[in-house]
Amino acid sequence: MSTDDIRSPATESGPSALVSLVYLFTFMAIVFIAAAAGGAVTATDSGVWYASLVKPALTPAPWVFPIVWNSLYFLMAISAWLVWRAAGNFDRAGPALCLFGIQLSLNLSWSIVFFGLQSPILSLINILALDLAVAGTIFAFLKTSRLAGTLLVPYLGWALFATYLTAGVVVLNAS
Repeated sequence: MSTDDIRSPATESGPSALVSLVYLFTFMAIVFIAAAAGGAVTATDSGVWYASLVKPALTPAPWVFPIVWNSLYFLMAISAWLVWRAAGNFDRAGPALCLFGIQLSLNLSWSIVFFGLQSPILSLINILALDLAVAGTIFAFLKTSRLAGTLLVPYLGWALFATYLTAGVVVLNAS
C-alpha cells in the first residue's frame, strides 16, 4: 500500500473529511447512475431476444449478473475517489479520472449496443475497447494509488469474462 492510501489526518494537507465524504458520495452517484442506466436498457430490451440466443458454456445464471456488477460498481467508485483523494485535486487526478470516465462510458454503451440495439458484433467491438480502457485505467490509477488500481483488477477480470461471453454469443449465433 502506498503512503497516499493511508494518510493520517494530522499530516493530510488535502480536503476536509466533510469535503472528502461529499466527493465519495458524488463518485458513488456517478457510477451508480451509469449502472442504473445500463440496467434499465438491459431490463427493458433483453426479453425474448436474449432468451432466444445460444449462449456459451459458463454463462452464469441471470441472478449472478446484478450481484457481481453492483459489487464491481461499488469498487469502481471507491477506486476513483481514492485517486482523487490521493492526488489532492482534480488537476493532478484529471488524466486518470478521464480514463475512468471513458471506461465507464464504454461500460454503459455495451448495454445499449448489446441489449438496446441487439447487436452482438458491435458489442464485441465495444467490449474489446472497454477491456483496453479498464486496463489503462488500472495502470493510471496505480501511479497515484496502489489500492485504487488494485480495486479495479476484479473489474478487469469480469470484463474479460464478459468478453468471452459476448464473443461466444457472436460465434454461436452467426447465421
